[in-house]
Parts: sequence; structure tokens; C-alpha cells
Amino acid sequence: MVYDVAIIGSGPAGLTAGIYMSRAKLSTIILEGTQPGGQLTTTTSVENWPGNISILGLDLMMQMRSHAEHYGCKLEMNQVTKVDFANLPYSLYLDNGQKVQARSVIIATGASHRELGCPGEKEYFAKGVSVCATCDAPFFKDKQVIVVGGGDSAVTEAEHLTHFVKKLTLVHILDELTAKDPIKYKVIENPNVEIIYGSSVKEIKGDGQKMTAVVIENQKNKSIKEIPADGLFVAIGMIPNTAIFKDQIELDKHGYIAVKDNTKTNREGVFVAGDAADYRYRQAITAAGTGCMAALDCQAYLNRLK
Repeated sequence: MVYDVAIIGSGPAGLTAGIYMSRAKLSTIILEGTQPGGQLTTTTSVENWPGNISILGLDLMMQMRSHAEHYGCKLEMNQVTKVDFANLPYSLYLDNGQKVQARSVIIATGASHRELGCPGEKEYFAKGVSVCATCDAPFFKDKQVIVVGGGDSAVTEAEHLTHFVKKLTLVHILDELTAKDPIKYKVIENPNVEIIYGSSVKEIKGDGQKMTAVVIENQKNKSIKEIPADGLFVAIGMIPNTAIFKDQIELDKHGYIAVKDNTKTNREGVFVAGDAADYRYRQAITAAGTGCMAALDCQAYLNRLK
């Protein structure tokens, strides 16, 4: 079977695109990858999704998944390992050895947060460890938190958190911040912010239920210091999940998909939505919005093929 559209990725962008495509009576398959529902499934309470004061990330994504299935969208829990956009129909090769062909493709593979790689990071993820201040800052009202990083993302996360927390410690591996955003001066001048330069996080400690402290190491003298903390925000950059598209479509110097005219790539009939192209906002609602945009652009493209 040749589908009208194959959607790679099953986060808010991919599922929204699937809803729009299948409602338009177009044969649609979503290749979910190894993490159906995307990163949002690892989030506890989502409090900024319109219409839901608070909903578990997993529940929200399962609702979106059911919504797509309701309109006839086919979902398969397979990872795309290789693509061929040289000729129509486009071919997607899966980790189970099968091949999916489609007249168009919407890429919604997202991006992954760079990890610290230290003990306790995975154990206390969503139990104090976070990667999104916009999402989780209200949970840390009047508490002590740590932000790791020194670039624009880190200072933006830190500034947002200062409106909620009692004490914020910014830990940066270099001797000065690399951020270009002027917001960094608000962070530097804030009396409730302490910046520890030339240091890295070695371990995140906790009581089994939540994190309680962070161990940092000075890069020069290798001295160790333990800081009590209720939360830790990792802000050391993102890695777009676009490696399989490297030789097929245009990527920018950071690996994000280069966007032409809102959702189009440089390959006709291949569109992109969500964090695979968005290095700035990275919110579930903006990902869903671009999923809608990509689907509408894709529908217009398919109509022109008829």
C-alpha cells in the first residue's frame, strides 16, 4: 500500500498532523518510534495545555493518540532507520525490516535534551529533575533549585524560575556565561541567584521519592561540594532527532531541519513540524500548532498532485 502521507513521530506535532490528515479522508500512517507519545509522556502534570487545568502528560498523549485513531489514522510502534526521498513514492525503512511508502511525508521527530550523564539524573527525572522551566516552575514555588548551563537557554530558564523559587543556583562548567541574551544580566544581578563557575554536576541525590541535593565538582581543584536542592533544571542544549535525514533534506548547522515557507523542506512533498525544526519555543502547544500547519500544507500539496 502507498499511503497519502507517512508521519514520522508521535508527539503533539505528529499526532495533531495525523488528526488533520485522517479527518481529510487521506490514508495516514504514523510511525511512532521507540517512545510513543514523545517526551511529554515522561512529564507528570501539564498545566499549560488549554482546556486542561492539570493533566498527566501520558494521559494527554493517549487522548491525542485515540483521537487520531478515531478518524482512521494507522499507528505503528516502529522506528524509522532510513529514508529515501529521491523518488516518489517516498520510502521509509523500519527497524523491523519492513518498508513504508507514501506520496508525502511529515517529519515530527522532535529533539532530545542533552543529558548530564551523572548518577541520579534518570532516577529523579520528574521527581525534581526537569528540562523545562516554563512547564515546571510553579511546582517549585519558594523552593531551592539549580540550573545547569550557561548559554541562552540556561539564563532564560533561570530568569523564569526566579519569579517562583526562593533560591536559585546556576552551575556552569566554564568561567563565564556564554549567553548572548541580555536577560542574563537580570540573572546575574538578582540577589537570590548564586552563580558557581568552573564546576559540573557529578551526582543528584535523593530519598528514593524525590531529589534532595546535588554534588558538584570544581573543574580546577577537583573539590567537591554538596548543595541542598529541591529541583534541578538541565539546560545544556538540545539535539534534534534528524540524523536519518542528513543526506535527504537540508539541515542547518545545528542539525535542525531547514524550513522553507512555514513547514516546507527543500524536498517537495516533505514537511516538518515541531521541535525537529523549532530550536526556540519547544512547547507542546507550539508543536501541535505546527503539526496542524504541516498537515494543511501537505493537504494542499496532495490536492495539486491529483
